[in-house]
Amino acid sequence: MPEVNLSKAVRSNLLSLQSTATQMAKTQERLATGLKVNTALDNPTNFFTAASLNSRASDMANLLDSMSNGIKTIEAADNGLTSITKTVEAMQSSLRQARQDKSFKTMSYSLDTASIGTAAVKTISFEGGAVGAAPVSIDLNTTSSAATAASATGSVAVATDAALQAFAGNTITLTAGSNTVSYAITGASTKSDLTTALSASGFTVAFDGSNNLAVSRTDGVNFTGSGAGATSLGIATTSANGVPAVTGAVKSVDALVQEINSNTSLAGKIRASNDSGKLRIENLSTEELNVTGVGSDGEVDGTAGTGTIGGNDVRKNLVKQFNDLRDQLDKFADDASFNGINLLRGDKLKLTFNETGTSTIDIQAKNEDGDPISINNSSLGIDLVVNSDLDNDATIDGKLSVLSTALGKLRSQASSFGSNLSIVENRTDFTKKMINTLETGA
Repeated sequence: MPEVNLSKAVRSNLLSLQSTATQMAKTQERLATGLKVNTALDNPTNFFTAASLNSRASDMANLLDSMSNGIKTIEAADNGLTSITKTVEAMQSSLRQARQDKSFKTMSYSLDTASIGTAAVKTISFEGGAVGAAPVSIDLNTTSSAATAASATGSVAVATDAALQAFAGNTITLTAGSNTVSYAITGASTKSDLTTALSASGFTVAFDGSNNLAVSRTDGVNFTGSGAGATSLGIATTSANGVPAVTGAVKSVDALVQEINSNTSLAGKIRASNDSGKLRIENLSTEELNVTGVGSDGEVDGTAGTGTIGGNDVRKNLVKQFNDLRDQLDKFADDASFNGINLLRGDKLKLTFNETGTSTIDIQAKNEDGDPISINNSSLGIDLVVNSDLDNDATIDGKLSVLSTALGKLRSQASSFGSNLSIVENRTDFTKKMINTLETGA
């Protein structure tokens, strides 16, 4: 193709048109992008400065997602704490209702004076309920202070001190209830030493006219001889005839009321009162109370017959209600997770606030000593309750105190999470503003 020769004027006009076209293209690009500098050729310094600002803004934008998830994780934990707090308050309500309830079952018994007023000891005894498995007995008739002596006599004669010393190395022990005395026979023992040592704590010990060891008690309490020495001398048997004499006088209802209510084994477990001449027994328990000494006609006669007094059903039902609520408490804690992280189970949430990783926060449930914990019944000290726990007000007060302490821990932890949430939200707002500043600057 032949070349086109341009004159100087035409060439000058062509260059001017090319320059104008280039400027128009650059202006259109700036209008389209909103950027004065679009490539390094436009302005190398400004281009790379803007690229750095945009890069930092992008890095910070990536951190926003983590912060947003962190906020939701804390909100999930707070939702769990709120529900747990309401549950503990409901548990408090159950216990307060139990404490206010006094619908204990009672039974009033007439005294069968004809059956009670005999020459034998007649008793009324209580077991079950709050009393427990070991029966506690109260005498229905009075006994004399005098009693038939309880005694036992050995079958081996000991005529001399030397004969006694032949049993050296053996020990004689006498036991009557909580009273015990012992004597260890040695090669230097004398019959006088032995009788003096054993004549204590209500025992009378002496050698009789046949040189046999004789032991007795004037209080009528039977006793037992034990140990190799007692066996060898023939007194290792339970004494006989230790039966207190009975006058047969029937105790009054008021006397029985006073005796029952002053018995330390029955205090706070049952309560007696005079119900128009009848013995009124109140079962201060959620469990059934057994009363032995009640005849088939429903009168107290001191026989082997048994009557029952039901337990407090209201308090027993509140035990189940309390334990159901307690079970829900742990379930709230288990379900308060977000994106696989559960702060109430002791998980740690770590959030990074800047692109260099030098600004972070660790969020985790902690106790008063700063140690990581899970929020559950165990860490709050809330135990299952059993029926007997609601038998008396003092035990209920103790349970209420535990719940009050648990509420304090929950509120403290909620406050801590609230503070952490405030920090993350403030940091999120700050990061958004910084991104805007960086992008605007770019």
